[in-house]
Parts: sequence; C-alpha cells; structure tokens
Amino acid sequence: MGRKIVVIGGVACGPKAACRVKRLDPSADVLLVEKGEEISYGACGLPFYLEGEIPDVKELTTTPVGVVRDVNFFKAVKGVDVFLNTEAISIDRKKKEVKVKDVKDGKEQTISYDKLVIATGSSPVRPPIPGIELDGIYCLKTLRDGVVLKEAMSNASGKNAVVVGAGLIGMECLEPLIKAGFKVHVVEKLPFVLPALLDEEMSVPLMKHIQSKGVVLHCGDGVVSFEGSGRVERVVTEKTEIPADIVLLAIGFRPNTSLAQEAGLETGPMGIRVDSHLRTSDPDIYAGGDCVESYNIVTGKPIYAPMGSTANKHGRIIGNNLAGWNSTFSGVCGTGVCNILGFNVARTGLTERDAKKDGFEVLTALCPGPDRPHYMKEAKLIHLKMIAEKYSGKLLGVQILGPGEVLSRVDTAAAILKAGGSIDDCFETDMAYAPPFSPAMDNLIVAANVIQNKRDGLIRSYSPAMVKEKLDRGDDFIFLDVRTPKELEQMRLPYENVVHIPLGMVRKRAGELPRDKEIICLCKISLRGYEAAKILESEGFDREKIWLLDGGLVAWPYEKIVNL
Repeated sequence: MGRKIVVIGGVACGPKAACRVKRLDPSADVLLVEKGEEISYGACGLPFYLEGEIPDVKELTTTPVGVVRDVNFFKAVKGVDVFLNTEAISIDRKKKEVKVKDVKDGKEQTISYDKLVIATGSSPVRPPIPGIELDGIYCLKTLRDGVVLKEAMSNASGKNAVVVGAGLIGMECLEPLIKAGFKVHVVEKLPFVLPALLDEEMSVPLMKHIQSKGVVLHCGDGVVSFEGSGRVERVVTEKTEIPADIVLLAIGFRPNTSLAQEAGLETGPMGIRVDSHLRTSDPDIYAGGDCVESYNIVTGKPIYAPMGSTANKHGRIIGNNLAGWNSTFSGVCGTGVCNILGFNVARTGLTERDAKKDGFEVLTALCPGPDRPHYMKEAKLIHLKMIAEKYSGKLLGVQILGPGEVLSRVDTAAAILKAGGSIDDCFETDMAYAPPFSPAMDNLIVAANVIQNKRDGLIRSYSPAMVKEKLDRGDDFIFLDVRTPKELEQMRLPYENVVHIPLGMVRKRAGELPRDKEIICLCKISLRGYEAAKILESEGFDREKIWLLDGGLVAWPYEKIVNL
C-alpha cells in the first residue's frame, strides 16, 4: 500500500481530489471523511429541486447514467474509502494525524496521514438578529436544507415569503416560491439586487423585470428583527413590517476555516491561504473549494469566489499534485451566470464600481441590443456593459443581462480576461456568426468598438446616472432625440429640454439647435445618436459640447413615458 491521503470534505473539491489522485496513483490509500449524510452532490441544483424541475433530490447525487454516488460507489468504482457522518475536529500537524468524531454517537478516533486535503466548504451567514432562531427561517446549502425548505413550502399555513438578501441564491429561489403560490418580498441592505455582481445601472432593468412578476423589492433596507410566537410571523425592517410564513436567509456564505486556523495554518478574511499549487502553509496539506482564498487574475489581489466550477477545478489540481505532478491554478475572474424569472444574468471580471475602488481609471460602454439580427423572429434584447482601462484598453469586466442569450458572450469575455486581453483583442476575436445565433458584429464586439471610439477621441458620452445628476442640478442642456415619429409615440422622455429631429433631417435642421449649450444625442440604443453627434460636429458645432447618451432610451432607467 502506498501513501495515505486523507481528504476532509465530501461535496465537490474533496471527492474530485480523492478520485483524481486514486486514478493517477492506484497505490495510494485514499480516505475521505464527510460530516454530512450525503457525498458528491450538486448543491447548485437545489433551486431547481424546489421549483419541481428536479423531482427527486437524490438526482443531485447521481452520475449522468443515474448511478448514485454513495459510499459503495466510491469504494467499488473509485477505490476511495468514505466515512459519512464523520466530522474532523482537529489536526495534529506534528504527528500528522486527524481526530474525527462520529456525529451520531460521539465516538472519536485518530487517523494518520501522509498528505491531507482540507475541503471543508462554507456555511450560510446567520447574523445575530433578534428572533433568528424562530421556526420558519431557512437557509439553502445542503440537500437536507432543500428537502426541509420544500416541505415547508408545501405545508406553510400562509403564502407570504420573505427572502433576506438579493444575491444569487435569493434571486434563484424567487421562481420556486412564486410557482408555489407565495407572495414574495425581498429585503436587501444595499440599494439594488445582485450588488456583488452588477453595477446599479445594470441592476435596474433586472429589478423592473422582477417587480413585473409581482415580487416586492425592499432595497436599501435592512432586517431589524424576526417576530412571532415560536414561529416567524413577520419580518421587521428599518422601514416597514412584512408578514412572513417562510423566511429564506440568503445573505451569503463564509468559508469554514476554523479547523485550519486551530491547526495553525495561515488564513485570511476570505479563506485558507494557498499557493498556486493549492498548498497551504504546511507543504503536506492542500486545500481547495469554498474554504480557500482565491486569486483575482484581473486585480492580482485575493478574492472570495465560492463556485462549484472552481471547487471541481481545485480538486483536479490537488489530485494531480498529490500524485506527483506540478499543476497550478492561476485564479479566477468572478465569472457567473443565472436565470431569474426568465431573465438571464451574467458577469465576469470587475464591475465599474470595483474597478474604480481598485484604482483603475476606466472607460465603459452601455450597449443594449438584440442578441441576433433584428430580422430574426427569435431575436431578444440583452443589455451589455463593458469596462476597460482608460489608456491601455485592457479589458476589466463585462456584465450582460436580459431575455436573450448571454452565456457565450460572457464566456468569451472571461477567456479574454484570462489572457490579459484588451478591447482590441475583443474586437479581433473570431466569434462564430450566423443569423440564428448572433449579429454579424456580436454585441461583445460592438461594446469593444464603442470603447475604442471613446479611447480614440471619436466620441464623448454621459452615462444615464451622469445625465440624471445634470437634470437634478438643473443644468441647461438639450436632449436631441433622433428617432422616428412612430418611435416617439411609443416611448419618450418627459422633459421640457427634449428636441426631436429624425436622424435623416439632422443635417438639414442643425441650424435649429443652439450652439452655446451642451447637446446630448440619443435614440433607442444610441447607434443613431452617435451618427447625429458626428453630423453636428461636421456642421461646425463645438465638439466639446456634443455628447452621446450611453445605451440610449433602452438603458435609461429613470422617467419615461411609454405607450406600447
């Protein structure tokens, strides 16, 4: 028998590492300990179990051909011994031993190791809010959590649900709650939903979509207490009270680092610290998955990015290195995607807010548009925001959302970020084109072109937020709307300083516009607005006073008169 390898944690990274090293080194004696009752399950599928798309929670534990990944499977197929209901309670690095406890009978034993893997994952945040121990308040992390919550949804005496936290888990659980007949309220301390993933101007279209489905958003509000007699009956916030028969706590996760800390391993606020080989400060101990600190390839700084995809990559790399290979992990760029009530949302890299916080001077582009040529019946709108470094043009981040296709675009952007690419690289990327799939100039490339134009001094633009600030200050400027009269009937801005001249008439009627005021050109998505700006410049207008509204009316999140 070869070296003894002990793996602590049995959800994603742990099983991947255990199976990988056993495949590469069959002589290794591999033991995996997991404190729960299940092993190797797809926790990311839990919202779809709640919704009913996955009828049996056990499907989240099976292989693609339906074989359950249980203790017998791991022993017979993978050659890995598994102890379930077994919690690792301490690590003696000098003796190279792990003390474990049976969570059912409390019996303890000591297991020796040559190499150790810590994959202890993360735990839901449960802040010390008064009343948080009342019945009816749930988190969603494990299979057991999913089963308990689904039963509660079926047996609830009333139909009022409150989701605390507007992050990924909270947003993904809106659909199952609505389908189960609940009136759903969302309480989010920050002023918009998905605050860790999106900039506010990108979150607004998503918020409007969510509200159109009957969800009540309480953004910029925080929970003060949970109240009820034994069971939660209402959620008291800083601004209101909300009746509640079910509460889902979804305010994030914390890495489970206590075992590593008590063993004297180096940790940080975002997890166990590891090197590029995923070794901890002890060369005989590796760590991966949700319990470790990751490296942001855009900023070069530590980041906490718990994702099932990353955990599986970590497991493979750890397995390689346990078998004597020299595999490294270069880091992450915060890529994620989800579907919220039929609205696709994707992001990679930095938000504009985070880029500025990290000291970058940025250029941005807001580019709403159809996800394929307008003449295709299946064409659907997507909003795309790109962030780049001002002078170098280095790509920093992309956000995409809407009913249209977002996945291929965010994956392309993530690949460019991984390569340290620029907006020029984005423009030159040979993306596939056919009308059923994308426009000839993909939305991602259009956004890169807009930033190129800004960088090269061909265009000057204001974001919707900047224009709203000008309106609120009472600045004296002109909106030049160059859409057709028919479009104007359908949607328009409700301000007195709007001048309407269709694009084809701008050159002829330019003399009607004042030359001593700023003119902000716009259309539906600002493509024609750009043309109008260039026409005015060619007619001798001071280019310092000619601006473009980023994203046009589609991206304008404020007051609009709509007559569709």
